[in-house]
Amino acid sequence: MNSKVVARQPAAAEPPAVPLLDRDHSILAFNERVLDWAHRPQVPLLERLRYLSIVSSNLDEFFEIRAAPHLAALQSAEHKGPYTVASFEALAAAAHDLVARQYALYNNELMPAFEKHAIKIIAHGERNVVQRQWVKQYFERQVRPLLIPVGLDPAHPFPQVANKSLNFIVRLGGRDAFGRENDIAIVKVPRVLPRLIRMPGKVSGGRVLFLSLSSVIRANLGTLFPGRDVGQFSQFRVTRHSDLAVDEDDVQNLRTALRLGLEHRHYGQAVRLEVSTGCSEYLASFLLKQFNLPALALYRVHGPVNLARLAQLIDLIDEPELLFPPFKPSYPAQLVPGQSFFERLKQGDVSIHHPFESFDAVLAFLREAVHDPQVLAIKQTFYRTGVESELMDLLREAVRRGKEVTAVVELKARFDEEANINWAEMLESIGAQVVYGVVGLKTHAKMLLITRREDKNLKRYAHLSTGNYNSRTAKLYTDVSYLSADPLLTADVDSVFVHLASQSKLPKLNRLWLAPFQLQRKLIEKIDSLGEGAAQGKASRIVAKMNALTDEALVLSLIKASQRGVKIDLIVRGACTLPAQLPGVTENIRVRSVIGRFLEHSRVFYFRCADEEELYLSSADWMNRNMLRRVELAWPVSDPVIRQRIIDECLVAYLHDGRDAWDLGPDGTYTRVDAAGGHTGHSAQAALMARYADGDAASGE
Repeated sequence: MNSKVVARQPAAAEPPAVPLLDRDHSILAFNERVLDWAHRPQVPLLERLRYLSIVSSNLDEFFEIRAAPHLAALQSAEHKGPYTVASFEALAAAAHDLVARQYALYNNELMPAFEKHAIKIIAHGERNVVQRQWVKQYFERQVRPLLIPVGLDPAHPFPQVANKSLNFIVRLGGRDAFGRENDIAIVKVPRVLPRLIRMPGKVSGGRVLFLSLSSVIRANLGTLFPGRDVGQFSQFRVTRHSDLAVDEDDVQNLRTALRLGLEHRHYGQAVRLEVSTGCSEYLASFLLKQFNLPALALYRVHGPVNLARLAQLIDLIDEPELLFPPFKPSYPAQLVPGQSFFERLKQGDVSIHHPFESFDAVLAFLREAVHDPQVLAIKQTFYRTGVESELMDLLREAVRRGKEVTAVVELKARFDEEANINWAEMLESIGAQVVYGVVGLKTHAKMLLITRREDKNLKRYAHLSTGNYNSRTAKLYTDVSYLSADPLLTADVDSVFVHLASQSKLPKLNRLWLAPFQLQRKLIEKIDSLGEGAAQGKASRIVAKMNALTDEALVLSLIKASQRGVKIDLIVRGACTLPAQLPGVTENIRVRSVIGRFLEHSRVFYFRCADEEELYLSSADWMNRNMLRRVELAWPVSDPVIRQRIIDECLVAYLHDGRDAWDLGPDGTYTRVDAAGGHTGHSAQAALMARYADGDAASGE
């Protein structure tokens, strides 16, 4: 499946000679590649449903973050600049097409496939008399007490509708209790209720039958309006702009300001309206007017209004054969269970490749530090920790044991703000030193620093990572952890912590590249130096793996280096604005995206000129925000054995992937390498799973 990415000239003082690809369309193209997994018959059925749900969840975030400027351009009839009437129309067309293909897959392939397994989400019209009676009883017991229909009139204006909440709009006939003809009512579906309900065996006839909550309410709408005729009705769901904007220069307490902002996030500007496919023009027009949305912002869907909620079905069905075989990661190859991390790191650095090697080792490292009486101080950054976090529990224990604990908590981690605020307050309440980073920047660097007394000296041990300190996502994302006792590297890490806490001038760093100070500049210098080497006839090579490539300065630097003879391979999972393989311009650049069972998340940068090679790991994607508006790290891998291992596993394996890879063309079209879908080629992730599987774990797709 190909997806066309519309090229758009980026806004810049000096427009580049090479027209770059459009970032927002590239994001939608990424979701098309994810949707391809839901199409694959070789993928277990519940996993196909999971990929379908992931696309819907991704689209929600896309509209919440990326849609508002395009919509504003349409509403102001803007025809110049990066956001215009044309950009809104093109984006809406691409999004409508993607949504239509989602629902076609849901209705035409996935639901019939579930039915072959005697699993069905049964609609009202398909239920027999006994089943309808059970649904009515369920509605009366569990649902009706939580519903409050709101009839609209001057005293009851259109209610506040929260972001992504499910609602019904109903057109009523007849008159209300006061003799008035107000004909519109709104029914909010409570979020506390499960969206899918499994029917008991006594009424399911030997099948596994589920009800959607919306169908339960739909079947009983008439009972909510006694004395009125229920005519037209539809489910609806509005998506709102949800990127928190806080003027950090104008607030005294960022935590308080963000908590107040969270209260209003659910009621930002409406950017998308979803309704049932049968929604009447009268009701659709009424809703569009209420939310001040144009017709192209209306999405009629043939099925559940929120496909992301179908992920609940995965947990409700006990059919292991419909899931991927469980994968149990091995203990890191460079470590010995039970061996002291401090003793091991005195012998040299350690790398851990997640999720193929267990994240439990990182927890074990911190656990040893917490319980070691010689450890005096622990410093750690937190970006996405999750609602439950063993790492946070360990830090709490460290404080209890009298250690100096410093936590740099990023309060502005998008959609994790509330969890991070709660963790920050908990740590502060027990005496930890909590730092919120630098005003105007997000602290995205992943660092853990242990300071230990050894003899009469203090020695530091560091953990750096391309991913988050989140035990759940560590099982789902590919990342690289790096443990080191190197005195120069750990001194740099300590300097960064001091800088974040005190905001004093950063000293000269020995090993680290730090954004926003020098990371972008160092990368450009490295790319330019390889270009100079290539111009002198030296064999020069760049291989870089990241989640997104949208920083214009880095893109143009890569293009310039390629034109001087540098051979460049880029493994970019998501958005990419560089038009690869453009004749006469980017012929030396190849870009591929790998979408697998696990989310590709590691950032690995390889540079070689003649016989000299360097490898860096990083927390940063090559995006403008990462380079200039975040605190990010990149660090060198100096150990030749570890360096070669990372090159082999994180770069070479993906360059030769013949199953899960997509190649980017000059017009933004992605073409699947395994175009025939035979699934006989090499899969980088499957090979790594087979290499590191613990016990009988499978390495399937």
